[in-house]
This record gives sequence, C-alpha cells and structure tokens, in this order.
Amino acid sequence: MGFVGIGNMGWPMAARLVQAGFEVIAADAAPGRAAAFAADVGGRPADSVADAARSDALVTMLPTSEHVAEVIREAAGVMSAGTLVIDMSSGVPAVTQSLAAGLAGRGIELIDCPVSGGVARARTGQLAIMAGGDSGQLRRAEPMLTAMGASVHHCGGVGTGQAMKALNNLVSAGGFLIGVEALLIGQRFGLDPALMVDVLNSSSGMNNSTQRKFKQFVLSRRFDSGFGLDLMVKDLSIALEIGRDTQTPAPFAALCRELWSSAAAVLGPGQDHTAAARLSETLAGTVLGSTVLGSTGLESTVLESTVLESTVLESTGPGATGPGATEPGSTEPGETR
Repeated sequence: MGFVGIGNMGWPMAARLVQAGFEVIAADAAPGRAAAFAADVGGRPADSVADAARSDALVTMLPTSEHVAEVIREAAGVMSAGTLVIDMSSGVPAVTQSLAAGLAGRGIELIDCPVSGGVARARTGQLAIMAGGDSGQLRRAEPMLTAMGASVHHCGGVGTGQAMKALNNLVSAGGFLIGVEALLIGQRFGLDPALMVDVLNSSSGMNNSTQRKFKQFVLSRRFDSGFGLDLMVKDLSIALEIGRDTQTPAPFAALCRELWSSAAAVLGPGQDHTAAARLSETLAGTVLGSTVLGSTGLESTVLESTVLESTVLESTGPGATGPGATEPGSTEPGETR
C-alpha cells in the first residue's frame, strides 16, 4: 500500500501499518523524509507519488484538499481499477466528493477517513477515525483503519467524515479558548491555574483541553502538541463553510474562528495550535503560570508583559489582521505539508 504524507501525524500512522504487517511504500514532499521513515521504521521509500500509487490501496495524509487533489492528479494515470484511496486528511467535503466522483468513473474508489487524537494517540494506534463512504468500501479499509485507530465511526457517504472532523475541531477549539479565558480570570482573582485544571478535570467543566493540553502544553510553556495553528484555522474555516452551505446560523462559531485566525495573524507562521493561548494572554495582559496584580490585589511578577504589550500594538496597527484591526483574521494563514 502507498502512504503519501509522512508528516507529524503521517509518520506514526504509517508506522502502525508497518507494525501491523502491511508493506508500506512511503512518499513525502520533503526530500529524504520517506527514506528516513523506511530506514527507521520499515517499508520502502517511493521514487515518486506515482510509484506509491501503484498499490492496492493509497493513503493520503496531507494538510489540505488542494494537496490531496495534486496527489490524485499525479497518481490517477497509474492507479488501476479497484484501487482504494483512503484520504485521511482534514479536507473540504465538497472537494473530496468531487475527487471521488472523478475517480469512480475509472473504477477507483475514494473514501474519507480523517482522524482525531493527535500525535500521542497516533503513536499508540488509538486514534478516533471518522469515515465517509459506503459500507463495502469501509469493509475493505477496515484492516488498515483498525491498525491506526481504536474506533472507526461510519458517518455516512463520502465527505461526511471530513464534515464531522471539522465540526469536532470546532467544538475542541471553542473549549480550548473558553478554558484559557477561565484560567486567566481565575489567576487574576488569585487562583492557581494548575489547581484550576485539576478541579475542572473532576468537575463538569472538563474537556479535552483541560485533560490533554493546558498543563502539558500551555502552563508548561512548551506549545508543542504537534498540531499547527494554521491547520486549526483551516479546519474551523471548513466548519463555517459547512454552516454557510447548510444555511445554519452559527454566530459563536464565527467568533471562535475569528479569534483563532487573529491568533495566527498575531503570532505568525509555524506556531503550534496551543500557542493560541498567547492571544488571550495578550488581551488580558497576563501570562498563565506567572502572577499578576489581579482583582484581589495580589502582587505578582509578569514574565512577558513587555512582549505582550508590543504584540498588542503590532496587532492593532496599520495593516494588522489581529484583534482590533479593521478586518480581523481576513488574511488566511499559509499552510505547508
């Protein structure tokens, strides 16, 4: 089987397939990446995308639908009738449906199976997989999917898996931002944010961010979960596009997307999505984990106050796209493989 996209998520996912006994032909846009994977994990590096596509099944794990469409164009000429394409990218459902329709005329099947769980659960094969396609196609894909994930949810026809993934990330993104704001309010009142996380995790405020992100990546100041801020903005944009297509009013979702887009604009490219907490810190003039002069009058030290003030000025100046600019988040962050 071919596997295109040996990135942060693709590497451990492809490794799970190798460990399950599949012969993996790995391809990646980054020079030497596929060869490094083969040397470290197993399988063999592809000479090209077309080389990887000469397989019974082809998995794509790429940043955007545009990247997937490019791979399909390159691979279509060599794929045989009966090949199963499993797109595990977080893509645009309408684009995926169009690609599937085009391939179906040649006897090639395409299903969408995006994942949730991050790098840590990709390594252990405990991803949640959201699958779109017919039941027969999913039965063909099942041995591969179960090697990478602990649960496979059949969401409906092609495109529904990606719709579910975008909406899942909308819920996750909202929970992250509201949690960060709660921690900032609590810290300024005099609460310990680490203690707050413990309380939330034993109370009704618990969510994925309180369990897996706040202590690990925000309070630690590591900001290295392995999922990019630009990719989160992309997924939120897809969720809002689905909302528009279905004529569903979603004002909170729109504000959520704007805040994440503003964080990307303020922080710049190459940021982990957990670094979005720094936008909320900027607005509050408070760094989580430090101490500040809060509403209780507790004296403290602000570790990054100068940086925060500078960031606010830059984000609200001429041509800015961050909070306070004329059109916040109007510039879409670029994406790389």
